[in-house]
Amino acid sequence: MNIISKILYNKRQSNTCALIPFITAGYPNIEITTEALYELNCKGADIIELGIPYSDALADGPMIQNSSKVALEKGVYVDQVLDLLSKVTYKLAAPIVVFSYYNPILARGLDRFIMEIAFAGAKGLIIPDLPLEETDYLVALCKFYSIELILFISPSTSYDRISLIVSKSPGSLYFVSTNGVTGMRDNLNMSVNTLCQYIKSKTDKSIMLGFGISTVEQVYQISKWDIDGIVMGSAFINILSNTKIRHLEVIEKLGSFCNSIKLSINHQ
Repeated sequence: MNIISKILYNKRQSNTCALIPFITAGYPNIEITTEALYELNCKGADIIELGIPYSDALADGPMIQNSSKVALEKGVYVDQVLDLLSKVTYKLAAPIVVFSYYNPILARGLDRFIMEIAFAGAKGLIIPDLPLEETDYLVALCKFYSIELILFISPSTSYDRISLIVSKSPGSLYFVSTNGVTGMRDNLNMSVNTLCQYIKSKTDKSIMLGFGISTVEQVYQISKWDIDGIVMGSAFINILSNTKIRHLEVIEKLGSFCNSIKLSINHQ
């Protein structure tokens, strides 16, 4: 069992769930990304998603799209992300899951990309636009390099399609809490819990839930569901976007927010 699935499984056994913050590599710059990773690691993150900036991030809302735009303008591409990973992963208790769209991976070459993120210390990979029909080779490749490829399920996925995704998934699953793009939302899609229960009835694989989760109150509510991990991105990116205060204060606010989310999970 890969370390990502192991963490999620252990959380389930403890009747709690994992906190999985998402940040974009290079936003607002590489130095702050580095400090943010250390801070999130210290303030309760169980797993951290690190996004590779991409110009056509169709699954992401305006906030995360803008973070990618800023990072790209600063010259942060795959090479810079790999360099960052190689410098920080061995200092972190929380394993890193790389989030990347498919085109940058194809452009670099599947074999080369998976080998490089593995050597840089990543433990997982999420590709939101990966065609299911093209997963088999990538699953095998990731398995060879001990990278957990995490497949997506959305509320609009048919039951037959869910069964196919579950059968192909080598480990944990990423359940998208709402159709559409990422971003902060005021209300939760309550039907998600029912669909998660259905998925759980079909597999013992762990499920992480993401998209649209942004507040302590939402996390507290979701932590009572049968979910093994909660992914939050836009809320963390929003804190990093505050250019009116010193970057040390930004990191402190990031850590404080992370800690508050962790406490809401633990106090379910």
